[in-house]
Amino acid sequence: MRRKLLFYVFPLLLIILLHASPVRAGQEGRDAYFSDLIITTSKTHLLLFGLVNNGINDEMLEGLHNGIPIHFTFWVELNKVEKNWPDLLLASMQFHHILTYDTLQENYRIETSERKQKSEFFPELSEAVKAMNEINGLLVVDLTQLIPENSYQLRLKAMLYENILPMKLHHIVPFTSWWNVETDWHTVEFTY
Repeated sequence: MRRKLLFYVFPLLLIILLHASPVRAGQEGRDAYFSDLIITTSKTHLLLFGLVNNGINDEMLEGLHNGIPIHFTFWVELNKVEKNWPDLLLASMQFHHILTYDTLQENYRIETSERKQKSEFFPELSEAVKAMNEINGLLVVDLTQLIPENSYQLRLKAMLYENILPMKLHHIVPFTSWWNVETDWHTVEFTY
């Protein structure tokens, strides 16, 4: 009986392993990453601008046109760097970008939580993807919390896609994280 069970389970696990190759997660070696990160100030806040590159793959676009929204989750941390002392966490936040496609009106809608769930509509996919990949003026922290001439470290990460196995198989198979498309933590050090 045990051999019979192994005979059926082993091929299933082999198929899952082959389907969950790490190359697939990066879409043929194209890992997602941040670029053009700019940290600046307004009159009242520290602001963050930047771009995600290689964030959307063909599988995500296929799902989008079949009614499955694309969700990006971003994490931002701001630390005050102290010499010979642990860093002080000043701000920690999470925000989302959600891209949906309306098949009746044939347009794309993006909701960004950092802009108070503001929705923008785009007729072209390329414009929607560009807006989806942009961090545009995120209010990181109030300037009253920053001390001039001190060092700070901003950390940024994004989860761009999480592929979960059907029927709760992701609880049994420990390598489903290979299917996630996410960036590494990106760190920018600056002096205010």
